Amino acid sequence: MNIVTSEEVGLSSTRLEHLRTAAQGYVDRGELAGLITLVARHGQVAHLECHGLMDIEADKPMQPNTIFRIYSMTKPIACFALMMLVEEGLIALNEPVAKFIPEFKELKVFVRTTETGVELADVEREMTIWHLLTHTSGLSYDAVISTPVEEMYREAELFDELRVLQVSLQDMIRILIELPLGFQPGSEFRYSVAHDVIGYLVSLVSDSPFDTFLEERIFSPLGMVDTGFYVPREKLDRFAAMYSAPGDDGIRLLDAPATSPFSRPDRVPSGGVGLVSTASDYFRFAQMLLNGGELEGVRLLSRETVLMMTTNQLPDEQVPIFSWSGMGYGLGLGVHVGPDRTRDLGSRGTFLWLGHAGTNFWVDPNEALIGLIMPQALHYHDYLGPLRELTNQAIVD
Repeated sequence: MNIVTSEEVGLSSTRLEHLRTAAQGYVDRGELAGLITLVARHGQVAHLECHGLMDIEADKPMQPNTIFRIYSMTKPIACFALMMLVEEGLIALNEPVAKFIPEFKELKVFVRTTETGVELADVEREMTIWHLLTHTSGLSYDAVISTPVEEMYREAELFDELRVLQVSLQDMIRILIELPLGFQPGSEFRYSVAHDVIGYLVSLVSDSPFDTFLEERIFSPLGMVDTGFYVPREKLDRFAAMYSAPGDDGIRLLDAPATSPFSRPDRVPSGGVGLVSTASDYFRFAQMLLNGGELEGVRLLSRETVLMMTTNQLPDEQVPIFSWSGMGYGLGLGVHVGPDRTRDLGSRGTFLWLGHAGTNFWVDPNEALIGLIMPQALHYHDYLGPLRELTNQAIVD
């Protein structure tokens, strides 16, 4: 990766030193084993720093080519893949999901729990592809909020952190059709398995395995050489260990590289949480989005389609998502729709997403800026606001 001086792209090297110091502080205080920070502007990387260890037990330092579990940063890629099929006329945003998965025609909506059982209602409006892309489908996760529907998801063990890597897309659909929707499609935003259903639709509509489609249509054309659904044996020495969020006894090893489910070639692809990647690979995907669907002469989507993906699609009453101030949702990406600037999210129009193990990225089109922060710390994101804020404060031109 070619790295330019900060001043060449209108960033202050002095101010980026504050980012470096703060990132190292999370390691020094024992909150993170290690992390990578990357900042790019105007298509060029001006900051790439490795901090701490990728594997404490093996005493391995973090390296620029370290491979990370990116969990939900898979979602923007899955949605991007589906939009490629939309552009080819193979599927449309306003089409009902049941056109492609007939069993979804029979789904009911949860109303309440009664003394005699669960009361269900008919769907008032058919779930569409657009509902899946915007998390307004009525589907849910097992730990987003606490309702009887989420309890049903937990009992189905659909999204146990290890089991999800073993449930095929077909089996996931089979389980979902036995569960009620949590609300009428289109009536609210709820983070969900919808993007896993998108992965299934990509394979179904393209008549290609989901992992093959991503490799042939996205990863290979973009030069994302280390992104996939498992870490091959020859790359295991670059695979980071995953740790817990810091507690009273520090951080704990949760998933060692050699025995990780992510190291198994027989694991199944998932549209919502399944990929591993590197900072440099995901930077290439983010830069392609910032460029409006093109990278180094390779165009994957039209500028207008990428603009749709990175523009808030939710009505005012469904914003903000997760109580994130000023945050709406596009097609697979969070979109900042609040005031012109907040302390840590950058300017209006910034789009972003993050992963279960702490990885995250954001793109500020107004400043032509990309940021990535890549640790491996389950359920831990406390560093996001401070490090994003320090990145934005480095802009001087």
